[in-house]
Amino acid sequence: MKILAIETSCDETALALVETKGEGEKTQFKILAEVIASQIKIHRPFGGVVPHLAKREHEKNLPVMLEEIKSQVKDFSPDQIAVTVGPGLEPALWAGVNFAQELAEKMNLPLIGVNHLEGHVFSNWLENSKQIKFPAIVLVISGGHTILLLMEGINKWKKLGETRDDAVGEAFDKVARMLDLPYPGGPEIEKMAHEGNPKAIKFPRPMIYDKNYDFSFSGLKTSVLYHLRDNKKDVADVSASFQEAAFDVLAKKTLKAVEEFNAKSILLCGGVAANKTLQNRFAKIAEEEGLNFSVPQLKYNTDNGVMIAVAAHLGKNFPIIADSSLNL
Repeated sequence: MKILAIETSCDETALALVETKGEGEKTQFKILAEVIASQIKIHRPFGGVVPHLAKREHEKNLPVMLEEIKSQVKDFSPDQIAVTVGPGLEPALWAGVNFAQELAEKMNLPLIGVNHLEGHVFSNWLENSKQIKFPAIVLVISGGHTILLLMEGINKWKKLGETRDDAVGEAFDKVARMLDLPYPGGPEIEKMAHEGNPKAIKFPRPMIYDKNYDFSFSGLKTSVLYHLRDNKKDVADVSASFQEAAFDVLAKKTLKAVEEFNAKSILLCGGVAANKTLQNRFAKIAEEEGLNFSVPQLKYNTDNGVMIAVAAHLGKNFPIIADSSLNL
């Protein structure tokens, strides 16, 4: 089975052609071709993603990138097309959906709608499937989401908690703007944090001891704002202390879930999971607790087409009728 996957949920236009062998969690995936176009330079002056600009770039990029995919393989013969249908920025999503619908109709291929977050979760099965044992605790962390999941099987999930306000990646971006760091803020704060003292400033750890598995990062973000208002701006120490506070909460909640549900694995995914400090922290937790640990390699933590192909094969997806109106 060859799957042509299309991802346009935010500010990356991504296509991939992936071949699958086998079924379920034992599936082997072979990446035949992939291409990603970033829009960071376009959105950076605005300090965040501008939806109508993202849509414009997706519509411009998709036909060119499809030809690039074709040029990377001798035999361009997908058996189905998969496209992200949400969650995401609606104008950006529609750019991908409309392109996929037209292409599927032209090539007479089935079209599968994929949940973007399932794509992030299933990206762990690209290279680490043998390491993943159930039950697993999955932490999905990105610019738009902070969700803790209990995964009891390949398609048996339960949401344990999520953010009640800002996603952790959103908090990173907003704090970066306070520090006059460029967009996207996550990598910039990680870089500056290496030069700072994570114990320099005692920022709050919202909800860290609450009995539930929900998160809140707006209070932490506001605490940084007040600190910068009343103190000299030390970018390195603020970055390190903010990052430490955010990661303390993520780690504490995840470990609590591991203990309550007798988990055998911890899975990280999403753009924030690309942070090496966070990866090292969770790897240490997993080692100390005797757990398996999985995190995708860098390029599959951020938005990409390959993860959409993997999710199309492993996840609970649905066919899209060419003239349907999607509820995004």
